[in-house]
Amino acid sequence: MVRHQIAARGVRDPRVLEAMRAVPRHRFVPPDLADQAHADWPLPIGAGQTISQPYIVAAMAEALELAGSERVLEVGSGCGYMAAVLSRLAGEVYGMDLEEGLCRRAQRTLAVLGCANVEIRCGDGALGWPERAPFDAVMLSCAAPAIPPDLWGQLAPGGRIILPLGQAGWGQELVLVRKTTEGSEVSRLMAVSFVPLR
Repeated sequence: MVRHQIAARGVRDPRVLEAMRAVPRHRFVPPDLADQAHADWPLPIGAGQTISQPYIVAAMAEALELAGSERVLEVGSGCGYMAAVLSRLAGEVYGMDLEEGLCRRAQRTLAVLGCANVEIRCGDGALGWPERAPFDAVMLSCAAPAIPPDLWGQLAPGGRIILPLGQAGWGQELVLVRKTTEGSEVSRLMAVSFVPLR
């Protein structure tokens, strides 16, 4: 998976590649889809949600340029796979999702895998997690038409937020936005298709 779908498509950060090798993706998908866990496409995980394809997970993680000590918020954490990858790249990871069943499943899987620096909370991710702010990085694993103001407010100076920008379905663009002293700096990364932020 890592050699042919991720490294071959341009992801170079050795820490990201190692995290993708180390996290057992098949533990995060429904048992009847385990044989497809390492294929490069999204899979349904229940409650109308999906686990992103491996390449997109790696590309988003790499774009955040994590050094290892950062505090990261992930919105739309679903089954917890991205949070598990981020746990190997950052100091603290906080994941949020609206679906209680997915949150409970993510908590169990992450505990079994020993991801002690991850905390999962069920709630409205657009409001962020003020008690844990400020965050050095924020990742939305769901599409939004604009950066939610509460998330921007909880981003530390010099921090970055990555999200699929756009409406539900096709036509979304993955963007990385840095919070600068002058305002913001936007990098456009690629076309994507994510479930919407609700």
